[in-house]
Amino acid sequence: MKTTKILLTLGLAGFMSIVSFGQNIAGSAHDFSGDNWNNTGEICVVCHTPHNAATMQEAPLWNHEVTTTVFTLYTNATSPSFDATASQPDGSSKLCLSCHDGTVAMDNFGGRTNGADLLTGNKNLGTDLSNDHPVSFVYDAALATTDGGLFDPTSTNSGLGGTINSDLLLANKLQCSSCHDVHNGSGLNDLLVVSNTASALCLTCHNK
Repeated sequence: MKTTKILLTLGLAGFMSIVSFGQNIAGSAHDFSGDNWNNTGEICVVCHTPHNAATMQEAPLWNHEVTTTVFTLYTNATSPSFDATASQPDGSSKLCLSCHDGTVAMDNFGGRTNGADLLTGNKNLGTDLSNDHPVSFVYDAALATTDGGLFDPTSTNSGLGGTINSDLLLANKLQCSSCHDVHNGSGLNDLLVVSNTASALCLTCHNK
């Protein structure tokens, strides 16, 4: 009886988290259920699937074609003050760019590779990222010391309850998800993780 109660409690908790998740993403910029290229009418299927998923460690049950683009990066040549080691986008950032680089169609999911609905306008970052905030670089205490204009991510409060490292970085790297919540958990414009009023999000990391 006790075991049954525990299982029911865990099941209810899981259900409530799913409901909360659905309420957050529904109606957001990542709700594609009403787009004419998504004939499933579902929200999650464009990125996730419960069966026959791609093997991706960066995201659960991934269902979308992944970009193979070699990007032009933000480097020291772009800005001499950039002290991090630039590298090609990896992890979750590469998954974001699998729509936002403009080379992979949004409707290339579920094994489809011949879609035609590409992002346009400002949402299409293109393959030249030299004028965009760098991603997929290690942001640690050593970088903060070398740069002099960054807070130590291991000890600085993120504004979300923990440190920059624990709340905003993935495997010690700054990724797209450091600033953007793809599931719209905060409900803010541009899917930001926290408000950028008075540059608050920028100033979480940048010591200016």
